[in-house]
Amino acid sequence: MPEPRTWQLTAGSAALGLALAAAAVTAAGPWDSGQRTAERARAAAPAAGGTRHAPPPAPAAPHRPEPAPSAPGVLTALRPAGPPTGPSTGPVDGDPGKRPADLAAVLVPLLADPGLGPLRTASVVDAATGRQLYGEGATTPMTPASTVKIATTAAALSALGPDHRIATTVTAAPDGKTLTLTGGGDPTLDANRLKALATATARALETRGHAPVRLAYDTGLYTGPAVHPIGPNENIAPVTALMTRAGRLDGSPDGPAPRSADPARDTATAFAGLLADAGVDVTGDPAPGRTPKAAPLARTHSAPLADLVERTLTHSDNDLAEALARQTALAHGLPASFDGAGKAVRAELAALGLPVAGTRFADGSGLDRNDRVSAALLTGLLTRAADPARPALRPLLTGLPVGGFTGTLADRFDTAPAGAGLVRAKTGTLTGVNTLAGTVVTPDGRLLAFAFLAGRTPSPYQAQPVLDRLSAALAGQDPA
Repeated sequence: MPEPRTWQLTAGSAALGLALAAAAVTAAGPWDSGQRTAERARAAAPAAGGTRHAPPPAPAAPHRPEPAPSAPGVLTALRPAGPPTGPSTGPVDGDPGKRPADLAAVLVPLLADPGLGPLRTASVVDAATGRQLYGEGATTPMTPASTVKIATTAAALSALGPDHRIATTVTAAPDGKTLTLTGGGDPTLDANRLKALATATARALETRGHAPVRLAYDTGLYTGPAVHPIGPNENIAPVTALMTRAGRLDGSPDGPAPRSADPARDTATAFAGLLADAGVDVTGDPAPGRTPKAAPLARTHSAPLADLVERTLTHSDNDLAEALARQTALAHGLPASFDGAGKAVRAELAALGLPVAGTRFADGSGLDRNDRVSAALLTGLLTRAADPARPALRPLLTGLPVGGFTGTLADRFDTAPAGAGLVRAKTGTLTGVNTLAGTVVTPDGRLLAFAFLAGRTPSPYQAQPVLDRLSAALAGQDPA
C-alpha cells in the first residue's frame, strides 16, 4: 500500500472534484488545473448518461441549476495525514470489534437499510495510507455492474499508458486498385475525423493518378462474438473494431440510444461517400477485406487514453469500456475478444498487486452479470490512483462523476445534499444490482476511497438514495 503522503485541496469552481499531482491532491470539481483533461479540446455540458436497466420513476427529478463556472474556492487545504489518533484502523473486514467507532456508528445503520437488499458489502480506505478504515465483506466478490469500469480503465492505463492513442488507417493494395479502411478499435471515431481521413487519403492518391478504386474494410483486429451476451441492446453496439460514434443512430452523445446492427459496414459506406466527395472514383459497394502489408496512406487517431478513460467513467460509456478492455488484451498479446480482454484485465490488476482472488471479468463494461469484483479491489484501485508515484492512473480519479453535477451522478444526491460536489464516484446499475465506488474528502482533510456493493436490491429508486447517503456520510466524518 502507498506510504502516507501530504495532500493539498483547493477549489476553482462549483463543480467540485479531485485531481492529483506529484505530491498533492487538488479538488477542483470536474477540472484538472482549471479544466478537466478530457475536455481541454472540447467543452461538454454535464449530462446524465450511462446504463439504464429499469423503467424511469414516476416523478421527474427536480431541476438543478447549472453550476457557476467562476464560483470562488470553497474548500480549505487538506492537512497532512498524520498518525492515527482514534480507534484501531487495521484490517476490519467482518469484525465489528475492530471498526473505528465513528464510522461504524454511521455506516452500520445505513448499510442495514432494506433498500440495499440482503446482499451488501463495503470498504472504506484512507487513500493516503492505504489503511482500511471500515470493511463489511470487503473481500467478497460481488456483481459490480458498471463500477467494473474502474478496473477496466485502470488495466488499460497500466498496460498502455495515458498517452496511448487508437489509430484508424487507410492502406492501398500494391496494385493500387483497392483501398482498405482498417479499424483499430476506436468507438469515438466521428464524421469530422472520418471526413479528414478521406481528404488525407485523396491527397495521398493524387500522385497515383485518378484510377478507380474499390473500398474494403477490415475489422479483423477483434475476434470472437461481436454481440454482447445481453444481446442487441440500446446500451451497447455490436463490439467491432470499426465504428463511428459507437454505432449511434441518433444525435445523443452518451447513454442508451438506437444502435446500428452493422457499425463497420455503415462506417465504410460513409467513408466511400466522403472519398467520392474528395475526388476519388470509388466503384462498387464496400466489402470486408484484409489490410495489405504496406504503409498506410492516411490515418486518424483517437484522443489520448487518459481522455478516453475520463469519458468512460464520467458517462459510463459501455462501448468505450469494451474497446479499452480489448486494447489491454492486445497489449498482452491475447485475442481482442470478451474472453481475451477479461484475462488481460485480471493479469494487469494482479501485476499491480491487487486482490484478484475470486474476480471475473466477463466483459469490460459491467453489463454482464457474471462479472465478479470485491469492494476491496475497487478501493485498492482508487488508492493506487491517488498515489503520487503512479501518475499514469490519475485519470481514474479525474474521470469520476461529481455528485449532483456531472455524468451519471448529475441527478443524484437530492436526498443526500451533504455529498453534492464533494463525492466523486462511479455508479453501477443493473436490475437488482446497485453499486457506488469513489472518493470523498473528510472535514479533517483526508481523502477516503470507498466502495459499496449491493445485490438483490428491490429497485434502484430505493437503493441509490441509500448509497448516496452512505457516501455523503463519509464527507461528514473524521475517521482519525
